Amino acid sequence: MKIPDIIIAIDGCSSTGKSTFAKLAASRFAFLYLDSGAMYRGVTLAGMEKGIVRDGQIDLPALQALLDGGLDLHFRHEDGKTLLYLGDRLIESEIRTLAVSGNVSPVSAVPFVRRFVDDKLHAFSKGGRVIMDGRDIGTTVFPNAELKIFMTAAPEIRAQRRYDELVAKGDHPTFDEVMKNLQERDYIDSHRETSPLTQPADAFVLDNSHMSLDEELVWLQGLIQGRFQILQ
Repeated sequence: MKIPDIIIAIDGCSSTGKSTFAKLAASRFAFLYLDSGAMYRGVTLAGMEKGIVRDGQIDLPALQALLDGGLDLHFRHEDGKTLLYLGDRLIESEIRTLAVSGNVSPVSAVPFVRRFVDDKLHAFSKGGRVIMDGRDIGTTVFPNAELKIFMTAAPEIRAQRRYDELVAKGDHPTFDEVMKNLQERDYIDSHRETSPLTQPADAFVLDNSHMSLDEELVWLQGLIQGRFQILQ
């Protein structure tokens, strides 16, 4: 299937499988994948390690100074994957912990943090044929993206997915802790003053509550073919 050079923007709530879907779609259809959520998690991790971010509280002047000092967060493409580094350190596993999840929403709500991440994403995405997921990609980062998708799923299904992911990594949260974290993140993400999570008016909705990844990719292929009149 010959796809034109387009940007695909994928938005949605936490634990809807946006990143997994976007990564597989990038591999299947030869797109460059960028994970905006990973960038916010990277800023959060760096702030936590400096003592700037703790228990949902942020030392804003110190965080601003950290970013202004040239926080070296960047993606590297290795073995067909896009991985996040802090300097020379691979931090993909560290940014997925429940501790980081508990702090990332307030950090990502800070306007100067969003500007920092947006600037990084725009720099990485030059050249077209990009697929990117997050919470404001189609509304703020790339409002003119040629294709926008909004992913959703039932809250209990999202919580179970996140719980299973954490347990598989060796963490030991309770399901109630994961559900509470998910609900808190949903509220913060949808009520923040800067770039709140909203469904773009021109987005196609993908409710994957009861879909497999293969079914999601078949759905995307049909959407691309219909949207851009691709016959093969």
